[in-house]
Amino acid sequence: MIRFADRRDAGRRLAESVARLDLGDAVVLGLPRGGVPVADEVARVLGAPLDVLVVRKLGLPSRPEVAMGAVGEEDAEIVNEDVVGLGRVTPEEFAGVERRERAELAARVRRFRGDRPPVPLAGRTAVVVDDGVATGATARVACRVARERGAVRVVLAVPVASPRALEGIPEVDEAVCLEAPPGFMSVGMHYLDFRQTEDREVSDILARAHARRRGRDDSPTP
Repeated sequence: MIRFADRRDAGRRLAESVARLDLGDAVVLGLPRGGVPVADEVARVLGAPLDVLVVRKLGLPSRPEVAMGAVGEEDAEIVNEDVVGLGRVTPEEFAGVERRERAELAARVRRFRGDRPPVPLAGRTAVVVDDGVATGATARVACRVARERGAVRVVLAVPVASPRALEGIPEVDEAVCLEAPPGFMSVGMHYLDFRQTEDREVSDILARAHARRRGRDDSPTP
């Protein structure tokens, strides 16, 4: 079993595999919060812009850690009807969870991007990066958002994933995954350090990436 020291280590290893692809004009999109440090390493190696793609899991009312779906920017939504049925979630309960998560999604977009507009995706390759995929709900909605924003190619890049979840993402054109063990149990098991990524860290990473890009764009032509 592959074990990563932390998200930065996972990102550097993942970047080696992603860099082998012919991506053309690519934008790297990190899923907050844990996917952003991973995505930062990938963006550095590719020399590509880094942006955040905000999604929120819709957790079961009785077990919030279990995803019954996910929502994202551009009003994107994925619903896992099997989980909704097994959890006996009423329409009213589902609507309540969705309202709460959409409000948090809007707040995080403001918190992470500030007044910066999203990096344009029209006609480009979107490389969607997370620290791992367990159910696939957030990855699916993120890839759908990238497509709706005009990406002509969507690549999902993750250090580790559940094989079943990885196969159930029709919105992606190509997936790069370093470890998809048959006995997958959790993303965190594959990291020595899997401490929570804080909002401030995400904001700082994005601000530094924006400054790097601005400096590159402003540099004189030789």
